[in-house]
Amino acid sequence: MSSIASTTTESSGTDTNLDYKKSGISINRVFTTLGSDPMEEVSYEKRQSKIVNTDGSVVFEMSGAEIPIEWSQVATDIMVSKYFRRAGVPQYDEGGQIIRDDEGNVVTGPERSVKQVVRRLAGCWRHWGQQYGYFETTQDAQAFEDELSFMLVHQMAAPNSPQWFNTGLNYSYGISGPAQGHYYCDPKTGDTKKSPDAYTHPQPHACFIQSVKDDMVNEGGIMDLWVREARLFKFGSGTGTNFSGIRGEGEPLSGGGNSSGLMSFLKIGDRAAGAIKSGGTTRRAAKMVCLNLDHPDIEQFINWKVEEEKKVAALAQEGYDTDFNGEAYGTVSGQNSNNSVRIPHSFFKALENDSDWNLIWRTEQKKAGKEGRTPSPCKTMKANSLWDQIGYAAWSCADPGVQYDTTINDWHTCPLDGPINASNPCSEYMFLDNTACNLASINLLKFIKNNKDTNGEMEFDIEKFKHAVRIWTIVLEISVLMAQFPSKEIAKLSYQFRTLGLGYANLGAMLMRMGIAYDSENGRAICGAISSILTGESYATSAEMSKYLGSFEGYEKNKEHMLRVIRNHRRAAYNAPESEYEQLNVVPVGIDQTTCPQKMLVSAKESWDRALAQGEKHGFRNAQTTVIAPTGTIGLLMDCDTTGVEPDFALVKFKKLAGGGYMKIANKSVESALQNLGYTDIQVTEIMQYVMGSLNLEKSPHINRTALKEKGFTDEDISKIEANIPQVFEIQFSFNRWILGDETMKRLGFTDDQMNRDDFDVLKELGFTTEQIDEANTYICGHMTIEGAPHMKDGHLSVFDCASKCGKLGTRYISSEGHIRMMAAAQPFISGAISKTINLPNEATEQDIKGAYFLSWKLGLKANALYRDGCKLSQALNTKSDDDEAKEKVAEVVEKIVIKEVPRRRKLPDERMSITHKFSIAGHEGYLHVGMYENGKPGEIFIKMSKEGSTLSGVMDTLALSISMNLQYGVPLEVLVGKLAHTRFEPMGMTTNREIPMVKSIMDYLGRWLALKFLSKEKAKQFHNKDLVDKAYREGTKSKDAFAMRLPVVDEGSVLEESTIKLEEKKEEAVIEMKEPVVKEGGERDKAKQQGFTGSICGSCGSLRVKTNGSCELCLDCGATSGCS
Repeated sequence: MSSIASTTTESSGTDTNLDYKKSGISINRVFTTLGSDPMEEVSYEKRQSKIVNTDGSVVFEMSGAEIPIEWSQVATDIMVSKYFRRAGVPQYDEGGQIIRDDEGNVVTGPERSVKQVVRRLAGCWRHWGQQYGYFETTQDAQAFEDELSFMLVHQMAAPNSPQWFNTGLNYSYGISGPAQGHYYCDPKTGDTKKSPDAYTHPQPHACFIQSVKDDMVNEGGIMDLWVREARLFKFGSGTGTNFSGIRGEGEPLSGGGNSSGLMSFLKIGDRAAGAIKSGGTTRRAAKMVCLNLDHPDIEQFINWKVEEEKKVAALAQEGYDTDFNGEAYGTVSGQNSNNSVRIPHSFFKALENDSDWNLIWRTEQKKAGKEGRTPSPCKTMKANSLWDQIGYAAWSCADPGVQYDTTINDWHTCPLDGPINASNPCSEYMFLDNTACNLASINLLKFIKNNKDTNGEMEFDIEKFKHAVRIWTIVLEISVLMAQFPSKEIAKLSYQFRTLGLGYANLGAMLMRMGIAYDSENGRAICGAISSILTGESYATSAEMSKYLGSFEGYEKNKEHMLRVIRNHRRAAYNAPESEYEQLNVVPVGIDQTTCPQKMLVSAKESWDRALAQGEKHGFRNAQTTVIAPTGTIGLLMDCDTTGVEPDFALVKFKKLAGGGYMKIANKSVESALQNLGYTDIQVTEIMQYVMGSLNLEKSPHINRTALKEKGFTDEDISKIEANIPQVFEIQFSFNRWILGDETMKRLGFTDDQMNRDDFDVLKELGFTTEQIDEANTYICGHMTIEGAPHMKDGHLSVFDCASKCGKLGTRYISSEGHIRMMAAAQPFISGAISKTINLPNEATEQDIKGAYFLSWKLGLKANALYRDGCKLSQALNTKSDDDEAKEKVAEVVEKIVIKEVPRRRKLPDERMSITHKFSIAGHEGYLHVGMYENGKPGEIFIKMSKEGSTLSGVMDTLALSISMNLQYGVPLEVLVGKLAHTRFEPMGMTTNREIPMVKSIMDYLGRWLALKFLSKEKAKQFHNKDLVDKAYREGTKSKDAFAMRLPVVDEGSVLEESTIKLEEKKEEAVIEMKEPVVKEGGERDKAKQQGFTGSICGSCGSLRVKTNGSCELCLDCGATSGCS
């Protein structure tokens, strides 16, 4: 391994009292030509942008927006609905002249062109940089603006959302607005001042870390933190805090008494965050809560959301909606933050040695520190016991995540100013408390060369990528210069340390396009090299800026530590032996020197050689330069197939079309990958048809044009169906009243009652069987997976592996270890951390969870978050398409929850309502007597057979006693019904009950009857014939006209008021209406899950097209994200 001798040259100091006329940075033109406007070299068109709710109501709409032709409608909607300024912008006529009103005043309104937005951002960055001496000449400043404009309009890179919201509004349009309590640092003096207005100094930062003192109401204390958080949430940013300084439950208070503990305060903060929507409409608050593993309340913290999920499950049993924004989750706490435990290296050593772990009171910790002794524990437990709780909690509800405290601080560039205690909500920004970071990401797919190299392989354009890294590092540095911050302390520290967050997106799509498997040594080597070039080049640029502008204020104090960190980064690029690393507890994963493409490897090493040499000579302008953010909204803006370091989530997705509607498309990289792997054009066409389907009815088995005409369809009807097929996931979605029209539906013989049924299926009503529909669906809509495709070689399947199983038939997906090892390949070269959620299948065990967390520590990750499919009730419980299997899965989850509960019997009151039902099964008569609780739910059952003393009568008595005890101990009725229904033994056969005409046994009858009487309509359909259930609700014992179930129990001789009957009717109707949507939405979420989405409902627009995005979630329709990017 080559080495570079360190120099003793002093850095040029801070920028206080800097002479701004000295020489600055030179900017080369790579993408643009001198004298040409890059914005005018792009073709544009006028488009409409419309965001609607699921009920059809319009959230946002704008016509005539000027958009580059190459942009998708999704990118259009993001730009127009989110990033266009909606007021205060001068309006122009068709001739380009400013419009004035009758009094001569300039007419203002919204931005209407991408050109306006790009010009205000690039122009503002250039203005601030030129004003404060960043560029050597005016020509360099112009080149800087042009290169940025080119990259923005061509979707090559993008800054985080607050930049789009705020940057350039004052520079371009003179918008100011009242001050919002922000602060900025004067670039000439370094003094912190209060902002005079809202936009002269924009707020471009997305990520914040804040501290909290162990104090109730004073500045910097607990209640003050909620106010500071609210200010950040309001303006669309996210924040994280470590609460380990707050006293635990039972600790002594200074005024006497004992502390109520940390958890009581966290619940208050959670409620406060839940009340705020960022920007009023875009998304919920983004918040991270961290806690050290030795805190006395750590066990309550770990299990916080586990217990809350049980409450949600109980509410779901009562019919409450389990959507994240629904009543069930709105009732419980802990739902408005990501929770993480901070685990030190010593805990993992205790795990390996099966040693004890101590929890320590905060008061004792402080006292022992003053006395210079080891603090006495308030509780000692086995490390493995605490680890088991972490594993179970993460398995059960996806929290807590893990942050590896020792590893994080081993790579800390400024340890003399304090430890790194926390992160932003998405876990990629990790630095000192009360600092901020602004983000930007580069679209890697845009740097793939069109021509192949001498080996016939697609090549990454290293030089253009390095140029983009340099330009965007300067952008983010200028953003610190011009920024305002939500508090005085954050303004001061952010300005002093000048942390940046440059990253990349679309790695997964790039690897697929190159024909390289995501989970492969080659893929990881390329990821490591690109990450190495990214941060090495960014630090080299930071050192270059330090030469002209001075190093950051904390550099001299932390110089040796920062250079040590830079040397360790460089060693990873050379894959140095373990003995060469300095002061690291966990050795990082270096770049594989034999697998990595040599051009990339050479460049990765050279970037760090230069960064170290220039840093030793000039210092660094920034304490950190890179993170890997989730790139949520901006990833959609850049039309990225994948975000951050993520693989694709599915091969087939749905994209919104210009003019409305959706088009089902395969990942754009699939076809290119097939061609790069050597398949012929004919083979590629056939493989793509296998994946996508025929997209028409011609030659389809069973359901085709001929078959439909025989059923009464006209050519016009069939034309409507085929026009809609490319937009749907299953052909059933093209056969409905909205596509065909009510007139056609009635001509085909369907009534309004049929069409209004939730379970109405046109194809089944027409006589097609489930097997026929499935076979036709596969032919028309495709397999949506590459598995089993004609010509496909087994050795190439891994290239197309995704984060989840593709389509209904796919079985392959990237394992959790594959995700972790890809993160480990990138982490040694990233200043901060990586935002990424690792998805696990539903069948994953607690041991799998613990194994993933442990492997992440071993491989040197700084943080990790896991999500087991279906672990939260706000997600689909099953990815399978078969409804019965999904329902079985629901029952299994309920049973697990019940088993965890402490058994408590709830007896019925001495006087209670009851129902008596007479039945006859194959001549065996009997009576069912059901005693009910005050809320009308069953609590006991008596089964009396007509033949007393018979064996059958004795068995029924025993069964009734068993069921009664189960009900009183809280076993959900549907669990019991599931065990009773469909059991088969004598007597069986015909009954006298028209709603249950045929049964397999008395137990079968009992199960179906209980389901029909006491479960919601949709739940009853899980155990009983759907048509018979509908009939019962339409005209039978469950109908509005039925009397039997609505007659309240009254004393003899009393008068039954009509109002009482009506009240009971309304109550039951409300229960039915309240319960039904839960199951209905679950079915829709199952279908969304099959398409590769998470199953969550977007809180902004109501869409189900929500996917995992880093450690957050992202809506592909409106761009709303649960994170802070």
